[in-house]
Parts: sequence; structure tokens; C-alpha cells
Amino acid sequence: MHDTHDHDAHDDIDAALRDAFPSLANAAFLRRCHRWRAGPARTLLTLGHPDYPALLRRLPDAPRVLFVHGDVARLWHPSVAVVGTRTPTVNGQDNARLFAGELARRGWSIASGMASGIDTVAHRAALETPGGCTVAVLGCGVDVAFPVANRSLLRAIAERGAVVSEMPPGTPAAAWQFPRRNRIVAGLSLGTLVVEAAQRSGALITARLAGDASREVFAIPGSIHNPYARGCHRLIRDGAQLVESVDDIESALAPIAAAFADDLRGRLHVPISNTAAVQHDSCDKDEDTQRLWDALGHDPTPMEVLVVRTGLTAAKLASILLSMELEGRVECQHGRYTRRGTRKSS
Repeated sequence: MHDTHDHDAHDDIDAALRDAFPSLANAAFLRRCHRWRAGPARTLLTLGHPDYPALLRRLPDAPRVLFVHGDVARLWHPSVAVVGTRTPTVNGQDNARLFAGELARRGWSIASGMASGIDTVAHRAALETPGGCTVAVLGCGVDVAFPVANRSLLRAIAERGAVVSEMPPGTPAAAWQFPRRNRIVAGLSLGTLVVEAAQRSGALITARLAGDASREVFAIPGSIHNPYARGCHRLIRDGAQLVESVDDIESALAPIAAAFADDLRGRLHVPISNTAAVQHDSCDKDEDTQRLWDALGHDPTPMEVLVVRTGLTAAKLASILLSMELEGRVECQHGRYTRRGTRKSS
């Protein structure tokens, strides 16, 4: 698996580490971070690195550094955060599994915090979906399994997705780090789905942070007798979208995916690895790409029209459009797409 180590200057990384960890960044600390970074499929992204995810960079308190174990291109995949209580009901587990699995099947990445309960179910559902993509954001070092029972899950996500943390490798879990972890989960995602949550819940913090970042917030309603539905009901009263199916989520995120595509286009102007380009392909690329090509006329076409014409999800379209732009077949101006070289001159 290709990584982007060669794109980072050693001195720039040291400067970023000193900036992010002023009380820790002695010579031994810097050596430890570089030793970790030298391992397979490990990347240390600074805020100015071209592979630093643009959606996350939009946050006013975006992490100065990100430690990534796995495929860094996964951080650019259009994603939905799926979060909830650590002690879900059976129905809550079923809903997390169904929603995360279907979202993954439709081409969305599943972002979560790898906590017990809903997070774990969502990650596993994505991994169990053929071609499914998932990103785990940790509130500890990227190499620390928390909870310990998720050690094998941590390995699986690093192999097939990406594990991310702003904390240095080896950092143990601590309660104060989890709200900061949650802002990264929300910041990487176009929307956040809360499956089950009590009135006081870390999932509600994630939802609030998603709203603060101008991302969509979704909540699944539940029984009035279920204490873990009360947080969702509170979110709905406060303006979150009540959802009953994945279609509800996709219809809300389609226009936002166009903004995500703008971020992908910005990435075309910086070095991009072949792995990253391939990552945005789908296993049924030829059929879907042809469908999209046929839907592109001689006049510039907005994303929402392409969704209707192709029947593809906004997430799938954003991924294919990136590949087609890399190939020089498609261009975009003002949020509208056309075949390259076919736009009429004004």
C-alpha cells in the first residue's frame, strides 16, 4: 500500500509536532514519532499537506497533525458518521448494522470513534459489506486499542480502511480526549447519524459539533420508553432530521456532496498518488462511469441533475467524477460538470 511519506519534509513535520505538542516535543519525542511513521501504511499529515482532508481543514480548530494508519485516501471518501451509545439495545444494534451496511453498500464511507456499542457495530457492518469503507477516529494513540476488546477490529480497519488520531502514538485513552476525537469524526463527515443516545451522551456532543461545522445531523427515533431514544428525540426537537431509511440521508446529502466534489477538485492541483486515484474507483466502474458519461451533455450540468439522470448516489458520483477529472475527461466550473472540451464558448 502506497503512502505519502516522501511528500513530507522532515523539518516541516518536526515544526508541526513542536507546534502541536509544545510540552512534549523534545528530541526523543520527535524520534519516536518518526520511528512510528517509518512503519508500513503509516502517514503523518500536517495541516498544510496536500493529503490532509479538506473537509476537516474547514474546522476552526482543525488538528495540526494527524497520525494515519491505513490508506490515507480513505479520508477523502465521502462519509457519514454513525454514532451512538456504548450500551445499545438490540434494536439499536440492528439499526446501526442496517444503516451502516446500506450506506456502505451505496458507496459511503462509515466514520466513527471505535467505542463499544454503536460505533463498533457500525465499523463492523461497513467491513462486512463487499467494498465497504470505514474510518476509525481514536481518542488515544493510533496504535492503542481502546477498548482492548477491539484490538482485532483496529487491525482490520487499518488494513482495509484508515485509523486516525491527533494524539501521538502510544498515548493512552483519557476521558478529556474523547470530545476532541468527536470533532474529528464530525469534521471528516458530510453528515452525522445518531442511532441511539441517552440525554447525556458523547454522541450528542458529536452531533452538536457536526451542526457547528454546518454538516447535516440525522437521528433515528425510538420508543418513548427507551432511555437511549431520548437523546435522539432531543436532537429532533432541536432541528436534526428524523430518518427512517438511508434514502432520507442521501436526499439530504446530495447537494452537500457537490461541495465535497469542489474539495476533490482542489486536490487535483497538488500531487496525488495513483493509490488515491484508484481508491475513488468502484468495482463496477465501467458500467457506472459509462452511465455518468452518457448523462453528461454538452451543457454544464449540476450534481443534483446527474443524480437523477444516472440513478447513482451522490457519494458514488463524487468518486467517479474525481477519477474522470484525473483522466482529463470531465471538467467543472461553478459546480456544474461537462465533458472536457465540449462546453460552448460564450
